Amino acid sequence: MDRRRFLKNAAATTAALHCFPTLGEGSEHERGWADPLRTSETGLTRRTPDIGGHTPICEFQFDSTRWKVYEDLRTREGVVTFISARGSRVLPKSAEASFSETDSHYLGLSLKEIGMSGPDLLADRLLQGGDDPDSELVRSAAPPQGSKEEKSPGWRLPWDAIVGTKECCDTMPVFPGGNTRTYHPVQYFPEENRKASRKRWDGLVGGWMPAVRKIMAATDNAYDEVIVFGDVEAHDKFIVQTWHRTLRVENGKIVKVVYGHSYPAFPPRRQEPRPEEFYRALLIFAGYWDSLLHDFVPVLLPQNVWVDMSKHAFAKELMVRPGGIYPKYGAVDRDYYGSEYDGFQDIFTSAVYSNLEWGRFEQVRGIIDNYFTDFVDSKGMVNMRGPETAQFGLTLSLLARYFNYTRDGDLLRKHAGKIEATAGLVSELHELSLRFPQDDPGYGLIHGWSESDSCLMPEPEIWWLPYFSNNAFAARGLRDISRVWPEIDRQNHDLAKRAADWSSRSRTLEHALVASLEKNIRRDMKPPYIGLFPGSKLTFRESMEREKPSPQQWAHRAYAELLQADVLPADLASLVIDCMRAYGATTLGVVANVERPHPDGRDILGFISYGYAQMLLRLDRVEEYLLFLYSHRYHDHTRGSWTAGEVSGIDGDTALFCIPAQHTIPLLVRWMLVLEDSDQEKLYFAKGVPRDWITSGKEIRIDRAPTRWGRVSLSMRSSPKTVSANVELAEPGSPGEIHVKLRLPPGTPLQSVVVNGSPARLGGRRNDTVIIRTGSKKRFEVVGLRG
Repeated sequence: MDRRRFLKNAAATTAALHCFPTLGEGSEHERGWADPLRTSETGLTRRTPDIGGHTPICEFQFDSTRWKVYEDLRTREGVVTFISARGSRVLPKSAEASFSETDSHYLGLSLKEIGMSGPDLLADRLLQGGDDPDSELVRSAAPPQGSKEEKSPGWRLPWDAIVGTKECCDTMPVFPGGNTRTYHPVQYFPEENRKASRKRWDGLVGGWMPAVRKIMAATDNAYDEVIVFGDVEAHDKFIVQTWHRTLRVENGKIVKVVYGHSYPAFPPRRQEPRPEEFYRALLIFAGYWDSLLHDFVPVLLPQNVWVDMSKHAFAKELMVRPGGIYPKYGAVDRDYYGSEYDGFQDIFTSAVYSNLEWGRFEQVRGIIDNYFTDFVDSKGMVNMRGPETAQFGLTLSLLARYFNYTRDGDLLRKHAGKIEATAGLVSELHELSLRFPQDDPGYGLIHGWSESDSCLMPEPEIWWLPYFSNNAFAARGLRDISRVWPEIDRQNHDLAKRAADWSSRSRTLEHALVASLEKNIRRDMKPPYIGLFPGSKLTFRESMEREKPSPQQWAHRAYAELLQADVLPADLASLVIDCMRAYGATTLGVVANVERPHPDGRDILGFISYGYAQMLLRLDRVEEYLLFLYSHRYHDHTRGSWTAGEVSGIDGDTALFCIPAQHTIPLLVRWMLVLEDSDQEKLYFAKGVPRDWITSGKEIRIDRAPTRWGRVSLSMRSSPKTVSANVELAEPGSPGEIHVKLRLPPGTPLQSVVVNGSPARLGGRRNDTVIIRTGSKKRFEVVGLRG
C-alpha cells in the first residue's frame, strides 16, 4: 500500500505528548550551541578570492576582525564572499528549476502505459543504448516533484524545504514562495505572488548547507530572491529562529532588499535587522555547519553536486533529530514527525549505515547508544508498532560493521545483553519455523511481518509469512555479528560459543533460503518469476488485483531486503532483479512502491530501496545502478532543496519527506567509489563511477574511506592516452585482493594495464577491472593504456 493513502484512510488516534530528552546542563558551549568566535573561524582559507566584478554589500566588525562582504550578482548562481585579515570564505549558491522545462515527459509514453505495464518501460528506454544512462534524459523523463499545480488545497502543508539547527527539537518548514510559518516575504514584495512562485528555481547557499534559496523571475532581466536559514546562535528548545533576506536584482544590481529575523517587525521594540547583522549570522552559520560535518570523508568528484547532496543529507538529519541524535522519521507534519514513529527500525538502520560509510563515527555511536537505551528492551524487542522481521538481522549486521570500522568494544559491551537478545529473537523465530512439517513450504523459513504497517490491519496475521527476506537478513546478521562477537571481550569465552552457534545457524538459514528459492522459481514465465515467499501461486501484481487484502502487499520491501542481505548466489540475485524489472517492481530503475496497477502512473520507493541498488553494483550492472542514482536524485528529491520523499509519484505531485530516503544518495555515492565484499577478502574501487567522469580528465578522489580493513584512499585521472588510479590501503596485504575498475566508453578497450610497473590482469563482466593480489604492499599505481 502507498503509505500516504494508508495514513489518509487510517482512523485518527490520540497520542501522548512526547517529551524530548533535555539537552543537558552546563555552559552554552557544553550544550552544543554555536560558539560564534570558534565557528566563524571554521572553513576559512588564506587564499585571496577573485572578487572582480562582484558587488560590495557591507562591512561589519566581529570580535576584533573587520569583515567585508561581496556578492556576484552577474549570474543567478553567483557566490557570496567574506574577506578579512584572518582569511576568507566563499559560499556558492545553487539553483535548479523546480518547474517543468519541457512540455513532453515520459519519453513518448503515456502515464497509462507506464502504470499498467509490468515491465519498467521508462527504464527500458533509458538503458536501451547499452551505455550509461544520460542523466539529462533521466531528469526530463518526468516532471519535478511539486511542480503539479493543485486545483484545491492538499491534505498536507505544501512545504518543500526545512531549516533548523542540531540543538533545536523542531524544524521550520519553508514553502515554495520562501514563506515560513512566522515570516512572509510577500509583505515586503507584494508583486511576488503565488503564480510567480510556481515558476521558480530552488537551491542552497553554501553548496550543501541548509540555507534555503528561492529565485522567482520578475521580468526577463530581473528576479526576486529569498534566502532563509536557521539562527545557530538561538537557544530556544523548540522554536526555530530564522534569518531572512529578500531582494530584487535587475541587470545585475540590487534595487530592493529587506532583511528579517524570525518575525515581522514590531516597531519600536522589534526592528528589521541591519545587513551587517544578517551577514555576521551567515558567516557564523557556515562555520557552525562546517564544524558539525568536520569528520565527513574528503571526496572530490567531477560533478560536485553529488558531494553536496551527500553532505546535505547529514545536515538534514542533524536538524531532524532533536539534539542531533534522538530519532525522527520525518519533519513538520504529524506524519512523520509524531512520536509514534520514533522507534521505526528503518530510521536506525539507514542512519547507522550511511554515517558509518562516510566516517561519521561519533554520530553513529550516539545513534546506537540512544537506540539501544531507549528503543530496545531486554528481550530484543523494539519500542515500535509492528517490528519488521528482516530489520533485526540488518541491525546485527550494522553493529558488526560499526565494530569493524571503529573497534569500539565498549559500546557493544554496554548493550551486550540487548544485542544477544536480538540475536536470540532471530534464533527463536527460526526454531519456531522448524516446528512445521518438513513438507510445509514454510519449513525452516522465519515467519514474521515484513512491513510495520501490517500490525495495524484488521487481520495482521495475513502478513505473518515466511518471507525469503526474513531468512536472508537473519543469515547475514548472525553471520556478521558472529565474526566480531568474541573480539569485544576476549576474556569471556562464552562469547565465542554463542558466536559459533550464530554462525552455524546462519549457514542453516542460508541453505534453507536458497533451496526454497530454487524450488519456487516459476521457470514457465519469461523471464523466470520468483515470489516473496514460498507457495504463492499468484504474482504480486495478480495478488493485489484479485486478493483483497493481498498477502503480497509491500512486495517492494521484501524484494529490496532479500537482495541487500547479499546471501544469494549471483545467478539467483540477478534473477530476482530481472523479475522485479519485468513484473512491476521498479519505476525509472528505482524500486517501485508496489500497488495495484492503475492508469495514473506508478511511484518510486524513496526509502529502503538502496539495497536493490547495492546488489546492482555487486553484480556489475553498473548502468542500472547509475539509472537508480540519477532517478532517485531527480524524481525522489525536490529540485534544488533536495528534500527526499518516502514515496514519490512521477506526475509532479508532492511527497512526504522521510529521513531514511535522504540517506540513499550518500550510500550510493560512497559505494560507487569504495565497496566491500560482504564475505571475501576483497575490496572494490571505482566500481560504479560513470564513464563520463573517467573521460572528463578531472580528478576523482576519496581519502581515508573507512572499511573493515581500515581507512583506504583512491584517486583517479585520465588523459587522452591513459587512465590511471592510485590506491592506498591502511595495512599491507589487507585485504588480500582489490579490484580497480577503469570504465571507459564502449568501443574504447584497454590495450594494456600495469600495476606498480608490472603487467596486470583484467577481469570482470566487461573486462575492465584490474584484479590485484595485494601481497605485502599497501600502495598501488594502476595505469591503463587506452585503445
